[in-house]
Amino acid sequence: MGILSEEDFRKLTLYIKNKFGIHLGREKKTLVEGRLHKVLLSLGIDNANDYYQYLLQDKTGQADKILANAITTNHTFFMRESQHFEYFSEEVLPYFSEKLSDNDLRTWCAACSTGEEAYTLAMIIQDFFSLQKQSWDTKLLATDLSTSALNDARLGIYNDESIDMLPKRWRKTYFKQINENNFQVKNSLKNEIIFRQFNLNNPQFLFKKKFHIIFCRNVMIYFDRVTRKELVNKFYQWLEPGGYLFIGHSEVIERGDFSFQYVMPAVYRKGL
Repeated sequence: MGILSEEDFRKLTLYIKNKFGIHLGREKKTLVEGRLHKVLLSLGIDNANDYYQYLLQDKTGQADKILANAITTNHTFFMRESQHFEYFSEEVLPYFSEKLSDNDLRTWCAACSTGEEAYTLAMIIQDFFSLQKQSWDTKLLATDLSTSALNDARLGIYNDESIDMLPKRWRKTYFKQINENNFQVKNSLKNEIIFRQFNLNNPQFLFKKKFHIIFCRNVMIYFDRVTRKELVNKFYQWLEPGGYLFIGHSEVIERGDFSFQYVMPAVYRKGL
């Protein structure tokens, strides 16, 4: 594939926005060209127009899956924006441990990427409930658009540099060394997380129950204002009263757009 024409770029980025909610402006043209070039080579497709027709005609969902893997950015690390985890541990978990009579804590990590955030939350939950854990259902739902990122998350293999910022006790309790430089999350922690593919741009979310906590950090930066507003509204609908929404520090929910109460930078709460 050569350089994308303006028309090809317009059609493909509109398709991406409609399918996944991801806004790719003109400044991303070189990035899109580079990522799609690899896709077209792997599929044996010669040009962008043929690829666009392939996307439109595919009924299996495989074409969209490949496209999503290509255009999503999976940049994350353990303990990212650590103030959130401190607040989660010191304020959110104590509140729900007192409030929930059915001992069913529902947490959704809504853009889990390669798993670091979800595993961090799971370790905090394990630590907090400790000996009481047997009497609680605290399994996390962790979703992402990218199936390749989810495969990495399920494997749970990270290099020593990645886990170096974690407390030594966590590294010893929740990880096993598999070779000189790599560690793998133990099954005891993996079993606390349900990993699923999920598109946040779905018109409706269909879950069995609402959540007490939603983490969706550093994702809405890729959406335009309308898409962000729609997503925030869906999060609001799927939070229990008193539930918390954590977003990225570089993200803002505009005050006129939501019914959430502001708690602290990038943390919001649904009214009781």
